[in-house]
Amino acid sequence: MALPRGYLFAAGEGGLRTHGSGPDVALIYSAVPARVAALFTANRVKAAPVLVSRDHLRRGRGIAQAIVVNAGNANCATGEHGMRAARMCAKRAAELLQIAPHQVLLASTGVIGVPLDARRITDLLPALVRRLHPECCAAVSQAILTTDTRPKIASRTISLDGQRITILGMAKGAGMIYPRLAPPAPAARSATMLAFLFTDAAVESRYLRKAAQRACERSFNRISVDGDTSTNDTLFLMANGAAGNAPVREKTPAAPRFFEALVEVAQQLALELVRDGEGAKKVAEIRVERARSEQQAEAIARAIALSPLVKTALAGADPNWGRILSACGNAGVAFDPGGVDIYINRIRVCKNGAAANFDEAAANQQLAAKEVLIRVVLSQGKTEARFWTCDFTEDYIRINASYRT
Repeated sequence: MALPRGYLFAAGEGGLRTHGSGPDVALIYSAVPARVAALFTANRVKAAPVLVSRDHLRRGRGIAQAIVVNAGNANCATGEHGMRAARMCAKRAAELLQIAPHQVLLASTGVIGVPLDARRITDLLPALVRRLHPECCAAVSQAILTTDTRPKIASRTISLDGQRITILGMAKGAGMIYPRLAPPAPAARSATMLAFLFTDAAVESRYLRKAAQRACERSFNRISVDGDTSTNDTLFLMANGAAGNAPVREKTPAAPRFFEALVEVAQQLALELVRDGEGAKKVAEIRVERARSEQQAEAIARAIALSPLVKTALAGADPNWGRILSACGNAGVAFDPGGVDIYINRIRVCKNGAAANFDEAAANQQLAAKEVLIRVVLSQGKTEARFWTCDFTEDYIRINASYRT
């Protein structure tokens, strides 16, 4: 896998996991200060690492060099103790790396409401600094996991201005996955979704923020496992300029190529999160077509993806198109139900808002596949939107009924 220049990674075991053992603390370091675009959870309950990272980005004017990540403890709803613990971790990492504390960002995932013993992280950091190496990115992708069954990592390499640039991404999340990420502004709107994207491209700060938000809207903000938005959801996009290209700006010819590669990495990671959803056996792409506007299409696709009745029908391979149509009606946007066609893969199961003449056994067989496409055709315009979700199974209940204990 291609790696962006100038980034070093390390992982180790701090003993933070409730169940089992293994690496649960990670350190990511850019050899030079990097521009950072960040998106955080829209949940009004925000974990200490989210609050501290948001403050550090404000103080550093969007420049940072390191990320400290831990799994096993969300450091959320832990009051002033949690804020002190987060700041201690940032301060210790900064001392060891000889950078300012506000150049260290934080991310945590795990159980909510349990005080974080910062020493389990700070005592490990010296060893992590010694282990920093480009090839340790795989170890980091493993250390950040909670109920995930496998790491999620992706990269793309393209040429910009004659220079080879690489975008590397890693993410975690299997449950409590319904990201609604927004910029770190005061008015912005626990398994957790964490996503870290790194590029050696030089990118102008304003465009980096815009590209991150737009890419997120086409990837992480279009997925759901269970409809629960975590208190810790975080996305960091770092650009350190080590490739030596002319800075990518919004109006430059390089911008569309950079953005396309960024979206490809983000969408690959987002889809892997859905595939690895807690208890999931299959993935469904919800595609709403011929809508009047993107807002209308997105709202209807989201409503279908969030419907427990649709997701359980998906688990049972039941072509119950009435549940899909009903979810459309709960989307909060106007449309003509009498003009709706619904397809399961290529089989039309609903025509003009009523039952179509279709082969029930064939539709059942289509829904039994691991990848399913549900198309809703509104016949009201030319716009479409996509959303990805997974089925609800008994395993999801089993995993979450005993997550804390």
